[in-house]
Amino acid sequence: MKRREFTKLTGLSIIAISTSGFISFNGENYVGDCETTSDILGPFYRPDSPVRENLIIKGMPGAVIELSGKVRHKDCSTPYARAKVELWHCSNDEVYDNESEEFRYRGTTYCDEDGNYKFLTQMPVPYDAGGGEIRPAHFHMMFSAPGYQSLITQIYFEGDKYLDKDRSTISPKAKNRILKLQKEEDVHKIVFDCNMNDKLKPTDAALNSLVGKYKNIDTGEVREYFSKDGDLWVKNEVFGKVFVYTGKNSFEYGGLPDGMYEKLDFELKPEGEVVLKQSVSYGDGKEVTKTYIRS
Repeated sequence: MKRREFTKLTGLSIIAISTSGFISFNGENYVGDCETTSDILGPFYRPDSPVRENLIIKGMPGAVIELSGKVRHKDCSTPYARAKVELWHCSNDEVYDNESEEFRYRGTTYCDEDGNYKFLTQMPVPYDAGGGEIRPAHFHMMFSAPGYQSLITQIYFEGDKYLDKDRSTISPKAKNRILKLQKEEDVHKIVFDCNMNDKLKPTDAALNSLVGKYKNIDTGEVREYFSKDGDLWVKNEVFGKVFVYTGKNSFEYGGLPDGMYEKLDFELKPEGEVVLKQSVSYGDGKEVTKTYIRS
């Protein structure tokens, strides 16, 4: 399925913007943190991609890219051995493989004992995200390591003519994720290191009390929420999108631009009923709230 054909189904899912870092005190002075900034998951994530480093498809166009890097603990120096790294991106003809068993341009690898990972793949292309909005070429990545919140991000490439028009890449917060390609013989090499960070996560028992199908009390629309790796997800046409736990049975869809948000507030009734309030703002200062009841 082409990206632009899917846009009308995904609403806020097509937006990507990085989160901000912070300033910390190291015992002697204040220093900028080394947190790797995140992006939203987007609508095309598929779990359980094959464990492989080589994603090249013979006969398909696209420059060969070697993507490598190191995953570290939140201290930004200690390597994280066996961290899980997932990579996915569109093909040269703007297509994400959302259905086939081949999982084209999708793969999973695990860091070695020194925290190093590597992929060999082909260059993706910019595409029309709908309404004439052209997204720069990019890789989607997810880093998972026990004890940390899974880090979801996107990386871009210097020289892409759409970088200064994309709402994600024009943000100064994304500057460390716009990478320079270094050509060596027939391979273009880029390096992207990731520093993990811990965030609040709900317990399995809390998630299990919230998952299920919810029906809109006004329209009858049904949304299905499920848990995966300690996170709350809502199903979409490909797999789902993930929400960040903010405490007190509340979740938020992370990484949206300032003024835009999607929030979920669950209320557990004494009689066992669960009510969901979904609050959405598209950045126009107005909030739309929908109420769902778990069916």
